[in-house]
Amino acid sequence: MSVSFEKISELNGKQLYYSFLSGAQRIFENQKLLNRINVFPVNDADTGTNLASTMRSIMDAIIPTENLKETAVALADAALIGARGNSGIIFAQFLYGFGNEIKTEQTLDIKSFAESMRNAVNYAYEAIANPVEGTILTVIKDWAEYLYALKDIIDDFIKLLIEAYERALKSLDETTAKLPVLARSHVVDAGAKGFVVFLEGILDFFTKGGVKPASIQEQVADKIEDDIVTHDEISFRYCTEALISSENLDKSKISRAIKVCGDSLVVAGSPQKMRIHMHTDFPAELFSYLRRFGNITYQKVDDMVMQHEILSNRKYDIAILTDSCCDLPKEIIDRLQIHMVPLSLHFGETFYLDRYTIQPEQFYSLLEKSEQNPTSAQPPIRDFQNKYEFLCSHYSSVIAVNLSKTLSGTFNSSLQAAKEVSERTGKKIDVIDSGTVTGAQGLIILRLAEAIEKGTSHEEILSQIHKWVKQTQIRVTVTTLKYIIRSGRVSAFKSFLARLFDLKPVIILNEEGHTVLSSKSFTEKRSMKKAIRSIQKIARKNKIWGYAITHADNSKTAGWFAMQMERITGQKPAFIAPASPALCANTGPGVACVSFMLE
Repeated sequence: MSVSFEKISELNGKQLYYSFLSGAQRIFENQKLLNRINVFPVNDADTGTNLASTMRSIMDAIIPTENLKETAVALADAALIGARGNSGIIFAQFLYGFGNEIKTEQTLDIKSFAESMRNAVNYAYEAIANPVEGTILTVIKDWAEYLYALKDIIDDFIKLLIEAYERALKSLDETTAKLPVLARSHVVDAGAKGFVVFLEGILDFFTKGGVKPASIQEQVADKIEDDIVTHDEISFRYCTEALISSENLDKSKISRAIKVCGDSLVVAGSPQKMRIHMHTDFPAELFSYLRRFGNITYQKVDDMVMQHEILSNRKYDIAILTDSCCDLPKEIIDRLQIHMVPLSLHFGETFYLDRYTIQPEQFYSLLEKSEQNPTSAQPPIRDFQNKYEFLCSHYSSVIAVNLSKTLSGTFNSSLQAAKEVSERTGKKIDVIDSGTVTGAQGLIILRLAEAIEKGTSHEEILSQIHKWVKQTQIRVTVTTLKYIIRSGRVSAFKSFLARLFDLKPVIILNEEGHTVLSSKSFTEKRSMKKAIRSIQKIARKNKIWGYAITHADNSKTAGWFAMQMERITGQKPAFIAPASPALCANTGPGVACVSFMLE
């Protein structure tokens, strides 16, 4: 039985917007599958997560109007701001081209729609430094050209979209033969498939369930070979993105300036706002180049080697997530497959991603030169959402350990994002307030990783982890209280006394996670000895499970602490590491910290 629909000869803004929402819903439904078949340009298993993030940005930012031109431009702008990954930015640039090419205001007829879509393809291709066929680019091009070929034959949008969708399906199927890595893996291109499921959602909106195109789920092989991509084939470790704003951005100048930094370069957007995507080994240097062109309003750095490891060599069913204030060395993070969301660090209007686009050495250099005091900020909820979405597509459950909620809003952002993603995915996510920071937070994570490695269940870990939190303590010594006082982390009265007498106190965190000035000395050396004596007193009655030493440009004191702690415990430190720049913004240089956990 055939089904007829009311003929649509023109589109308005609201129809465009709600059809996009329907397309976005299909992306959400297929997110896990898109991650699973993601093998090009890098097998980092995040295409679904990135496209979902791009779509969510559109849904969160746009209020539809009848005016089609306004709606199309707003959709493109929201997509550009929220775009993630190669395919997300290409899609955003395609939308920018579509909005830019629309000449009318209120509605769009079939001929104008097809012309605008075909012209928009050039915008997408021009955004790529080295366009590759067999990807989302090819499918967008084939779909748009078919729309254009039918514009004088078909006078109904629904029929036009159905016909063009079939062409997109064919083009998607052909991607397997166009790229050897896809052929070896028996899959279609993940970005291209994302675009086609988006089109399928658009058709769902216009047909209202009457005619539902055949699902393309069956067209993709369910099994992906385990040896699709090796580490050697990941040319650059980090997938980086930036959003730059300025008055007159020049795409060619930006491309020429940064092309030496890596590959997979995409530059999308308008002269006032551009989104840059690149794979590189040196994120800090790349962002330093980009700051010459304008104000960086968004940064993203993903570790593609870690993502590939999770896809092909995941060690555990429970994911561990933390933030950059845990101060765990990169070697431990990689070995234990610990995932991290960075805080941000700000010098005036210039901001950095903690431990990704700024390292401790760079921070101290900026601290000396800058006239502005640095500040730190918690990660946006969206960053946690994206990370949880990715983890839930690869793990059975997630346990996050964040820095003390009394010191930062990071825990609350993580908790809110976890609740939203858990509700959407049905996966179990628990967020733990470490009640502490730096090496103490790192020790809790190490004990968590040890329990997971032993096969301890998610529920059993939850019954123990709060005990680990209570058994973890820190002792901090400082060469100056100036930065800590400025951060507001200690009371005004105690700050006044400390400054008045130039005291060098030992700083601890109490059970509520608040900073407390403990025993006070007139020299750093005496303060160090008092810190060790207090730990020694505890160690006489309690066995120490492990300890870590962290410092802010004070390796000499850190080394002395390590020697004393080895004498007390008979153990080597779990790690000795520089503190994160986000922490150092509040403590300043010269700080050294002993973190320890009781058995």
